[in-house]
Amino acid sequence: MRKRKYKILFVEDDKNLSEVTNDLLAMSGYSIKLCGDGEEALIYFRKLKFDLCIFDIMLPKIDGFELAEEIRQINREIPIIFLTAKNLKEDKIRGFKVGCDDYITKPFSGEELVLRIEAIMKRCISKERMGDDDKPIQYKFAGFNFDYTNMLLKWANGERKLTKKESELLKFFLNHQNKIVTREDTLMTVWGTDSYFIGRSMDVFVTKLRKYLEMDPKVKIANIHGIGFKFEIDK
Repeated sequence: MRKRKYKILFVEDDKNLSEVTNDLLAMSGYSIKLCGDGEEALIYFRKLKFDLCIFDIMLPKIDGFELAEEIRQINREIPIIFLTAKNLKEDKIRGFKVGCDDYITKPFSGEELVLRIEAIMKRCISKERMGDDDKPIQYKFAGFNFDYTNMLLKWANGERKLTKKESELLKFFLNHQNKIVTREDTLMTVWGTDSYFIGRSMDVFVTKLRKYLEMDPKVKIANIHGIGFKFEIDK
């Protein structure tokens, strides 16, 4: 049983699908704000507090990708699920690049959608519980100081605010430094799934982390062919 009723911003311009899905989510115990276009959704996001967003990609006025980018400027952590009628790799990769947490291709079953929402919210709850302690979770390695709690990577001459997934991925690597980790374990820990398309997204995030860390040659994220990665820190 849920401790509270999660609030979902649901944006879909197909009237029949939106009504059916809205009823399904309401019956599953969620509080839904239904919008028919991206512009309306952005207005409500700025006014109200939500726990999760579900966006169709092909939306009037502001499409789902643009909407997600705007949302990420306001809130870098809220989970986002994309719905799409397309099954194109390029669309899915772009979706993960703009910061979505999951991707569902139409037509989809109501049970699948609810299960994916539940999985994402469980991960969010786990993270909240880890953060209940006022003491920040921090890592010092090579020339860096990583504040996981506040998603901030610092070095001698600067700092960078990380995204939620960048922070989760870096934390996972640091917890397994100088050890080989499989792609499957990395995906399941950070994304909660090991699907092909999310795997492609993970490669993008690994490339970003390499770029952030390249100023210190002691740090390296090595690809282990056919297995996964090794986060190496030279002493």
